[in-house]
Amino acid sequence: MRVLVIGSGGREHALCRALAADPEVTEVHCAPGNAGIARVATLHAVTPTDPDRVAGLAVELGAGLVVVGPEAPLVAGVADAVRAAGVPCFGPSAEAARIEGSKAFAKEVMAAAGVPTARSRTCVTPEETAAALDEFGAPYVVKDDGLAAGKGVVVTGDRDEALRHAAACGRVVVEEFLDGPEVSLFALCDGSTAVPLQPAQDHKRAYDGDEGPNTGGMGAYTPLPWAPADLAERVMAETVIPTVTELARRGTPYTGVLFVGLALTADGPKVIEFNARFGDPETQVVLDRLATPLGRLLLACANGTLGGFGPLSWREGAAVTVVVAAENYPGEPVKGDVIEGLSDVGGDAYVLHSGTAADGDRVVSSGGRVLSVVGTGPDVAAARAAAYEAVGRIRMRGSHHRTDIASRAL
Repeated sequence: MRVLVIGSGGREHALCRALAADPEVTEVHCAPGNAGIARVATLHAVTPTDPDRVAGLAVELGAGLVVVGPEAPLVAGVADAVRAAGVPCFGPSAEAARIEGSKAFAKEVMAAAGVPTARSRTCVTPEETAAALDEFGAPYVVKDDGLAAGKGVVVTGDRDEALRHAAACGRVVVEEFLDGPEVSLFALCDGSTAVPLQPAQDHKRAYDGDEGPNTGGMGAYTPLPWAPADLAERVMAETVIPTVTELARRGTPYTGVLFVGLALTADGPKVIEFNARFGDPETQVVLDRLATPLGRLLLACANGTLGGFGPLSWREGAAVTVVVAAENYPGEPVKGDVIEGLSDVGGDAYVLHSGTAADGDRVVSSGGRVLSVVGTGPDVAAARAAAYEAVGRIRMRGSHHRTDIASRAL
């Protein structure tokens, strides 16, 4: 099977790496990819959000499966165009992808499905926002209704900051703060059936101690030794299956991965947000632990045969990833800095590229989150040590990373 992956980040590098390891996958292609992905896949200079160009490339390649990585192509209808061209596609339709494309729509679906989540108000005017902030109180949670690359949420005790964020966004969802550790769970769906992957925990804030602004994610780890043993089973029963059922009832069956962002509150798991794609950087650690061949698994989702696929298998041990970010991230990142020391990483660690480009024989930064350094080991402590030892071998002017990824798990 020839597989085409759409996207250019660390998530897509992790997907391409796992697909290349599947013995049933003969070729991996990626559009547009990055300098690291070029080592495991053939790259194509196609704009990911152009449905016709992506579908045309899939047909030209004779792809047996297209895997759409980022959210923007899904909301733009890339999966619809690929399926219309007769190529199996892992990724929801544009209508189903509104589960991420509109926070208000997601809340509407959750309400109809009886999914446990925070109370919320959808606000358009400053007056509506102010009233909602007063209703729920501090800490204030304000979410841009549309796509914001994981950075459209402000959680703050400063009411004026919350109002400014809302004014900058336009339409927002204001909701009550959910207190408790956050967990990410990916559920693979084929329109009617869903199966969970191993839960992971992301670190959203830019700096140690969960300080600083929200980012797209500065690191992640799996498994979660402190989480309830029945967490995945409970979330599937209370959240995923009701949501998939509700979307199918609306005539928009969900095919792809449903990313459930959770807070483990005193009243049980509650949904913070839904995403319509694999999370980054959680994908980097979850796919590292998945022993089931990825290509045939995603194809079963695309073909509607997930129900007969059988149980998934997992590798023993743990994985931790640490994101190396460019200077000034999550603001406007500095690009073009040379990355050195990549060939020095080995043993129980490896590097996935997120925002890199080739400059002759050199690899340079081309985005905010530049690298995801993955460490593995028999437990979280060993995997964490391997990741940070590898990070110490990499050199890039102005770079920064958190030093406390997975530390609370220890």
